[in-house]
Amino acid sequence: MIMNRIKNYTAIYLTKRLLLLLIISLIHLNIYAQYKSSTEIGFLAGASYYLGDLNTVHFNQSSPALGLAIRQNIDRRFSYKAQALYLMLRSDERESKDSIANNRGLHFRSPIYEISGQIEFNFLPYETGNPLYSWTPFVYTGISFFRYNPQAENTDGQWVNLQELGTEGQSTTIHPDRKKYSLTQMAIPIGGGLKIAVNENFNVIMEYGIRKTFTDYIDDVSTTYVDAKPSEWNVNSDNFWFSDPNERDYPYMKERGDSEEKDWYSYMAVTLSFKLNTNSTKCNY
Repeated sequence: MIMNRIKNYTAIYLTKRLLLLLIISLIHLNIYAQYKSSTEIGFLAGASYYLGDLNTVHFNQSSPALGLAIRQNIDRRFSYKAQALYLMLRSDERESKDSIANNRGLHFRSPIYEISGQIEFNFLPYETGNPLYSWTPFVYTGISFFRYNPQAENTDGQWVNLQELGTEGQSTTIHPDRKKYSLTQMAIPIGGGLKIAVNENFNVIMEYGIRKTFTDYIDDVSTTYVDAKPSEWNVNSDNFWFSDPNERDYPYMKERGDSEEKDWYSYMAVTLSFKLNTNSTKCNY
């Protein structure tokens, strides 16, 4: 009789424990499984810079970066993002402490207007408004298209578009093989950072992004100086001056840039991202 009671108590105890464990597991599974995809809109601000023939140092001569991002969080690990960026890139060898660069004396500025599609991967589960998943490092990549327009300042202080001048002899009789470069290009965006959920509707995202481009002309510098002064330049003295602003003896066919290395541009920024109301059953005013 006593043994039967002990067995009954043991069975009841184990049953309660198993039920409790099952309930806890179901609750945890339900919390994890009940993920609803969400959409965010974010506003980005930071600093941008370029790497190429006129600059090889990260963050040197940085300029403002602004942007807008729309992010679709499909689960706690992956997000799709559409992004628009405005960057101002520049470099000025007249400010360089390097004697060779300073003697060359080239400079430029160029706005960058970029649109891109990206996919993000969160290293940790992340969900805005869920205290269990409130932060994560992340990385991203995708594809982008950008428009640029390198300019330089003439002796009158006016900024002149360089592409149309053909400063390396593009589209002249001296160098018919050198075509004018396109001002619309493709790039591969690569980057990462840290996401922090401040509350159920607001995130702060810190990120660094770099773009691998397929052009060497963001700075209007790529190959060599021309063989000789083209006759086409006689109608506009800017061509000759912007090609070589410092040299007195024109350095025909000397190296002006390195065509083997393409230009890059980059930015570091903070994004304030807001979760949009996706409740379709009612309207909140």
